[in-house]
Amino acid sequence: MEPEYYKGADAAVYEHAHGDIFNSIEQPRLRDMLHQAVTSIRTGTSQIKALDFGCGSGNLTRHLIELGAHTTSADLSDDFLRDIERKFSAGGLSETLKLNGKDLSNVPDSQFDLVATYSVLHHVPDYLAIVRELCRVVKPGGVLYIDHEATETYYQRPPVYVEFLRKARPRVNWRRFVSLLLDVRGYVHILRRLRDPRYKREGDIHVWPDDHIEWDKIEQILAGERFEIVAKQDYLLYKAIYDLQVYDEYKDRCMDERVLIARRRTQ
Repeated sequence: MEPEYYKGADAAVYEHAHGDIFNSIEQPRLRDMLHQAVTSIRTGTSQIKALDFGCGSGNLTRHLIELGAHTTSADLSDDFLRDIERKFSAGGLSETLKLNGKDLSNVPDSQFDLVATYSVLHHVPDYLAIVRELCRVVKPGGVLYIDHEATETYYQRPPVYVEFLRKARPRVNWRRFVSLLLDVRGYVHILRRLRDPRYKREGDIHVWPDDHIEWDKIEQILAGERFEIVAKQDYLLYKAIYDLQVYDEYKDRCMDERVLIARRRTQ
């Protein structure tokens, strides 16, 4: 979904700002997990229908189409949807859907073999209601894929994770400093942050120790909707600002993000 910061911005601007997503570590990991999700589908269909919920610039869409899925890219942003159409419609495996920001009432039950969402739930006011909606539109035997949401470790800050951050991040991020200094619109956001300490420029809501994505509640919903968990994996997110050598040293010692793949039971 489009954060306030990116209204009217093109995909290149969005992707440039997200070195935590568009990098040579995260993208292969993402593709491998999506491949696992696709191979976990048990709907018996010859042509997989996928929904990329909160598609943004088409991060998941690109991978899903490459995996052979006919993909519906859904977002609030007309700019992003136009960009998706420009980039992917010629291949015949892409269409777009404008979200209403509340639910998926314009989508009938059991429409998709795969429903995927990446780095979206923490932007949604009632994210648990959206999880129920995502479950509703998955076919029996179909798969729900949720990725790039923080785990408890991120908020608990165990010593090994604090040590990793101290070593991996630059002491001064000059590139970001200069970028912010030259960004005139950024000063407006600074003033808003002074008025509201929980204001986030990108529209993040559930990103605080006392208000964040509760994975146990998501799993309760999945169980109630007759989903079985196929895979659940915590990982250490790589960001472009990190020292790669330090990241490689710590990637198996601390985790801060989770991906979950669940399949809807057929009976």
